[in-house]
Amino acid sequence: MSRQSRVYLSGGMEYATNEGRDWRDELHGWLERELGCRVFNPNHESEKFIREHAPHLNLRQSKFDDLQRFQSVISRIVELDCGEIAEHSDFVVCYWDEAAMRGAGTKGELTIAKYFSKPVYIVTAMPHHDIPGWVLGCATQLFSSFDELKSFLSAK
Repeated sequence: MSRQSRVYLSGGMEYATNEGRDWRDELHGWLERELGCRVFNPNHESEKFIREHAPHLNLRQSKFDDLQRFQSVISRIVELDCGEIAEHSDFVVCYWDEAAMRGAGTKGELTIAKYFSKPVYIVTAMPHHDIPGWVLGCATQLFSSFDELKSFLSAK
C-alpha cells in the first residue's frame, strides 16, 4: 500500500447511531496518521456538500416534509460517492453492522467497488451466515475487529 492510497469508508449512516461518525472519525485519523492515506469520509463529504448546495436544509427532516427536495439532494450525494469509489479510491473499508444491513447505500457502495475491482475490506462482528450473500460476494477480506484490520493494513 502506498502512502498516498485513497480509501473510502463505507457503512451505515441513515440508521446508525451518530450516522456512523464515531468509527469513521477514529479510523480516518488512524489511516492518515499511521499509513499516510487520503481518506474519503462520507460523513464529512456529505456535510460539506449540504453546506455548499443546500445550507438551510435539514436533510433527515426533508425526507418527511419535502420528498422531492430530499431526493434531489440525495441523488447528487449518491453520484458524488459512487464517483469517488469508481474514479478515485484505491480500496474500501466497510463496517458491516445492523445499520448497514438496514440501509441501502453500503450495499451499493460495495457493488460499485466490486465492479471497478477495488478491494473491499469488511469489519464485522456479525456471524458470516447472517450477512447477505451479495455483500460477501463483494468482500475481498473479512475482519472481526478494527484492530485486526489495522494489523493487516499496517503489514501491507
